[in-house]
Amino acid sequence: MLKFLPFLFAILIVSMIASCSTSNKIAALKPEPDDASPLMYETAASFINLPISVKLKDIENQTNTILNGLIYEDNNIEDDNIEMKIWKLAPISITNENGKLKTILPLKAAIKYRIGTKKLGVELYNTKEFNLNGVVTLTSDVALTNWKLNTKTELKSLDWNESPTMVVFGKNMPVTYLINPAVKLFRSKIESKIDAAIEKSMDFKPNVLAALEKICSPFQMSEAYESWLRITPIEIYSTDAVLKSDTFLMDMGMKCFMTTLVGTKPESKFDASKIILKPVTKIPNQITANIAAVSTFAEAAKIMNKNFAGQEFGSGSKKVTVQKVDIWHKNDKMVIALDVIGTVNGTIYLTGFPQYNEQTKEIFFDKLDYALDTKNKLMRTANWLAQGLVLRKIQESCRYSIVPNLEEGKQTMANYLKNYSPMPGVFINGKMDNLQFQKVQLTNKAIIAFIKVNGTVNVSVDGLK
Repeated sequence: MLKFLPFLFAILIVSMIASCSTSNKIAALKPEPDDASPLMYETAASFINLPISVKLKDIENQTNTILNGLIYEDNNIEDDNIEMKIWKLAPISITNENGKLKTILPLKAAIKYRIGTKKLGVELYNTKEFNLNGVVTLTSDVALTNWKLNTKTELKSLDWNESPTMVVFGKNMPVTYLINPAVKLFRSKIESKIDAAIEKSMDFKPNVLAALEKICSPFQMSEAYESWLRITPIEIYSTDAVLKSDTFLMDMGMKCFMTTLVGTKPESKFDASKIILKPVTKIPNQITANIAAVSTFAEAAKIMNKNFAGQEFGSGSKKVTVQKVDIWHKNDKMVIALDVIGTVNGTIYLTGFPQYNEQTKEIFFDKLDYALDTKNKLMRTANWLAQGLVLRKIQESCRYSIVPNLEEGKQTMANYLKNYSPMPGVFINGKMDNLQFQKVQLTNKAIIAFIKVNGTVNVSVDGLK
């Protein structure tokens, strides 16, 4: 029996050496991900300026459509001895004259003028008919009231193409002195007709609300990350209307909430019945908006995998290499799972709070530490790996840039500021300036960095239907 002892001792020594040369195994408990619902985050109120510009040509076209054919009719000759019908003879032209609308209306008039008297029940009348044509020139003061462009029109002149005449006792007698008093009778009618036509053609409410409804419909910022931006109007402001060159100008502004949501397309919060137009004297020319840079956990892990590539952590003969990185959310913290090989094999778990570095535009993890069970196991099997120096080196690679996400979010917003047409004849253009980081929020799918954006927006109306 004693002859076998050296052999058994040799086996024991070999086993011990083999044991010493084999990597330690670690099987730490996995911190299971939790649900970070709800996936909706309200930002502070934003302000969007919407300077509206409308070509006078569009006002002219709309007015010609509304005011057409027979524009005035008086079939009662008994009250003032005059019957009159007036037609628009040719298209109306509308131009700017010293900040007022100048309207030129070619017209045709059919007039019956009755001369005579009624004595002892006997009518002694001579009725004459005139077919005349001329041009009426009107000017209008412009104001904006309750979403509508209101005008106060005044007839400035009436120029007949031919002097009106009638045969009296066998002679052609000029009767302009008879016709011009008649003009005074229908003057106010023409003025009111022009005002009514312009008001109807330039009722901004349907157009503004239709454009706002389109703007406020949730639009997808990223299909891959299922992120949506929803705009909910709070108040609408407007300055007085002014004419400049061949364009009608009006500054409008919208105070609103911009909500970023992740998931399926949300419902619109637009309610036209609750929108009130408030008059103001001045509106800032800047837009202040909040966008979201969305980073899915898979995307963040992919970036961090590149950070760890080719790196070893430890000292001397005790080293590990990170093979794979996964991250998820738990209890308002990020869990970072590192699959390691080397002196220690297995998965180690770290936890920390996501933060943002304004200078480098990187997400990093503050107060990064090993999860409790991971730390306990490392203290027993690989104390060197649990030391702060190694942890700090690991932490340096647990970061990633969100510049691509910022650019993607900015580009998505830019698409809505580059001749975007929410409805026929309405075009939105603008630009964005600097980006300012606001905060980081976690969902069960992604890390969302909220960014404040400044810029300008302009809405023009060209070819309004």
